[in-house]
Parts: sequence; C-alpha cells; structure tokens
Amino acid sequence: MATEATEAAERRILLEARAEAVDRLQRFVELRMSTIESTLAEQRAQRRAQSEAARAAAARLEQLRAQRSEYEKDLEENRALLGRAEVAEAEIRTRLDAAMVTLRTELDVEPEVAEAAECPDLPEGVTATERARELQRELRAMGPINPLALQEHEELSQRHDFLEGQLHDVRQSRRELSKVIKAVNEEIVKVFAAAFADVSENFTHLFETLFPGGSGSLRLTDPSDLLNTGIEIDAKPSGKNVKKLSLLSGGERSLTALAYLFAVFRSRPSPFYVMDEVEAALDDVNLHRFLDLVQEFRSSAQLMIVSHQKRTMEAADVLYGVSMEPGGSSKVVTERASEVVDVR
Repeated sequence: MATEATEAAERRILLEARAEAVDRLQRFVELRMSTIESTLAEQRAQRRAQSEAARAAAARLEQLRAQRSEYEKDLEENRALLGRAEVAEAEIRTRLDAAMVTLRTELDVEPEVAEAAECPDLPEGVTATERARELQRELRAMGPINPLALQEHEELSQRHDFLEGQLHDVRQSRRELSKVIKAVNEEIVKVFAAAFADVSENFTHLFETLFPGGSGSLRLTDPSDLLNTGIEIDAKPSGKNVKKLSLLSGGERSLTALAYLFAVFRSRPSPFYVMDEVEAALDDVNLHRFLDLVQEFRSSAQLMIVSHQKRTMEAADVLYGVSMEPGGSSKVVTERASEVVDVR
C-alpha cells in the first residue's frame, strides 16, 4: 500500500508538473499568437499600402508612356514639317536663282534694279502674281515666232477658199438630191397607192372566188405614211368568225396567201411566174380552185410550178423531173403532155 501511495504521489507530482508546463506553453503560444497577429496585421497594412503605391506607380507609368507617345508623335510631325520647310526653302532658293538668271540674261536687268522698279498698273482684284501668270500663259499660247507665218497664212487662205467652194457645191448637191428624193418618194407613194388599190381589189375578188361565201381584204397599218406602212390581210372564210391568219388552218392560210399572190400577178402581170410547192397543204376542193387560177393565167404567161401533187402535174404542159441513175449521177427527164397522150 505504501508503494502504491508513493507511486500515486509521484504521478500526481508529474501530472502537476506537466499541467504547469502546458499552462506555461499555452501562455507562451497565446503571447506569440498575439504578437504574430499584430505583426500580420502590420504586414497586411504594409502590403495594401504597397499595392496601392504599385497601382499608382503603374497608372503614372501609363500616363508617362502616353505622354511619351504624344511627344514622339509631335516630334515626328515637327520633323516632317521641318523637312517640308527645308524642301520648300530649297525650291524657293532655286526659283530665286532662276529668276535672277532670267533677269540678267533675258531682260538684262540686275535683281536690285528690278526689285526697286515700280509695279505697273493692275486690273482691279488681280494681284501681281496672277497678272504675271496670265501674261506667261498668253506668251506660251502665242508660241515661238514663225517667220513663215505670212506665207502659211496665204496658203491657208487659198485652202479655205477652196474648201468653201467645195462646201458650197456639196450643199447645192444636197439640196438637189433632197429634191430628187422628194420627187422619188412622191412617185413611190403614187405608184404604191395605185398598186395597193389594184391588188386590194383583185385580192377581194380572188378571195371570194377561192372561198365562196367568204370575204377578204387588205388594209394599211399606217395609211398616213405610205413609205413606211405595212399591209395586213383580213381573211374571213365562209362559216368562220375569224379574220386573223394565225387562227386559220394550214390549207386556208395557204389559199389566202395564193389569193394575195395571184392578186399581185393580176395587178402587175409578168411574162412568167415560178412557184415552189405552194399547193402542198391544199385539199382536193381547194386544189381544184387553185388549178382554175393557174388555168386563167397560163394563157397570158408561163408558169413554172414545183409540185408533188398528181393533179397539178396532170394540168401541166411540160413535166421536168430529176432521177438518180444507178451510178450515182442525176438525170433530167422531160415529158410533154402531148407526147404522153400520143404514147397512150
């Protein structure tokens, strides 16, 4: 028991010593913590102050850089102005030297005398520089002195008189030609009006012949201008209420065209006529009417018709054909209607 009491007393003493050491250590730590916090606060304040100083220094640096850029720009502009001023000064010196040389060589006057001379009278509102430029332009316009000017003037006068005579002849010829053109136009109008009247009358008659019960006529698109007018055909077959050719059938259009063609033939006869398959689109009835027209004209003229219609060929006096031989060459064949009849 005594041993345990002794051990317990020793542990108590050890624990008390440890507790006292912990208390001292805690007070030391608290003291150091307060010192550290105070130092940290001071460091933070210094840091903030340094950051603000750094920002202010950076702003000041940017401001100084901007000022430097402006100063450099102004310096470059001043250098450019200085360079232009030097060039202008050199040009002025060159012009001044040239003017002095001109005064001495061309005008035989010293620059001091010319400078001291009085300025001549100038028009109102015109400066001496402007007047000098005007005089220089006039001198350049005059050009150099031409010793052959009188001779050239005489030659040009003769040339001018010759051209005036030619121009007068051209104008006279133009007036005469205008009269001829007017007379020709009047004759054309007269002949065309007469021909149109005849063709129109014959077309109406032939259309009624080719289209029994129908009516057809010719009309001018611009009766007031016979030199530039066109001709339109009004065709109205029996039983149809249309007048435009585009609304007619192919055979009707062909027969209408034949009526117009034969109207021209009847109005202005010719020794012979050539037609190429004009009746190809006609049916038997209309073909018979076409052949009647051909029969009417064959007594006073020769008609040559290119055709594939059997009835047209039967109405012909002479038939001409082209055949291909076995050797590849073509051959013209001629048959007269009388000979055909005799053979039969």
